[in-house]
Amino acid sequence: MGNNVYGIDLGTCNIKIYSKNDDGIMIEKNMIAIENKKNIFAYGDSAYEMYEKAPANIQISFPLNNGVIADIKDMEVLVKYFIADITKGKTAPADYYVAVPTDVTEVEKRAFYDLVKNANVKAKNIYVVEKAVADGLGLGIDVKTSNGALVVNVGFDTTEISILSLGGIVLSRLIKTGGRKFDEAIKSAVRKEFNLIIGSKSAEQIKMQLKSLEEKGEDAVVFGRDIVTGLPMQKQIPVAFVNECLVEHFSTIIDQVKLILERTPPELGADIYRHGIYLTGGASQVAHLAENMSRETGLKVQQMDNPVTSVAAGLSKVIKEDYYKTVAQRKE
Repeated sequence: MGNNVYGIDLGTCNIKIYSKNDDGIMIEKNMIAIENKKNIFAYGDSAYEMYEKAPANIQISFPLNNGVIADIKDMEVLVKYFIADITKGKTAPADYYVAVPTDVTEVEKRAFYDLVKNANVKAKNIYVVEKAVADGLGLGIDVKTSNGALVVNVGFDTTEISILSLGGIVLSRLIKTGGRKFDEAIKSAVRKEFNLIIGSKSAEQIKMQLKSLEEKGEDAVVFGRDIVTGLPMQKQIPVAFVNECLVEHFSTIIDQVKLILERTPPELGADIYRHGIYLTGGASQVAHLAENMSRETGLKVQQMDNPVTSVAAGLSKVIKEDYYKTVAQRKE
């Protein structure tokens, strides 16, 4: 196999592409800005900069929704542009490995293959890898052994909870709770308590700063619009208040983890008890999620250093190491 091989992890919020050529992972926002319903105005991080700030003639959207492709045409454009960026405009025939969620319909899974096939990126062979299996590999788990592993990937729109063993998925559950729900909870609570309307970006910023603000003993500073006067203003939001409004969504995820554990065969349950829960995904970094999960389940929770890129890192292992090639299925 040559060096023209790519591993693609399509997240609702971020797209991650591994390139064998430079052995690196590109991370960009999975967003597109379209002017007058036809011209590509911006994409990736540039489109995100404009999000919630653009005039009416520029539509900014996420082509993925709840972990599945909502707008295949826009997604094809994005993949084509990102591959062109990586190759500096010299797109050559290549093999593609695509991570697909487990708990979605066959039609939705097929869309991931069709996307790469029709994106005009000169795909020679297209392989699909179960997202949870790639995740496990990226976390350093040898997924081909008979040891059970519980991986919880908390993404932007969804959380995928999977039990891995012998290179496959024993149990899997995809729930529609993730980083976006956390942001909405913060926005709603700030509006109700402080009469302040804030944007999704501001809510996300508060969410990601929680840990460092707690360590410094500082409040979160936010800018928004006062509901009463309609004027822009700045407010200080106590960290404890923000933590409180996230608890409900943490509980939703933890309850589903418990449900999967209840259905897990006893022998695999013993492995999980020894190794604990592997927590990954961009929204897994939110303060107190890991410790709440550990307290509620009685299991240790292992957090990853680079949770955003764990799936792409797993795809890189499949691409580079023949031992793991069997976890990828070639699609026709």
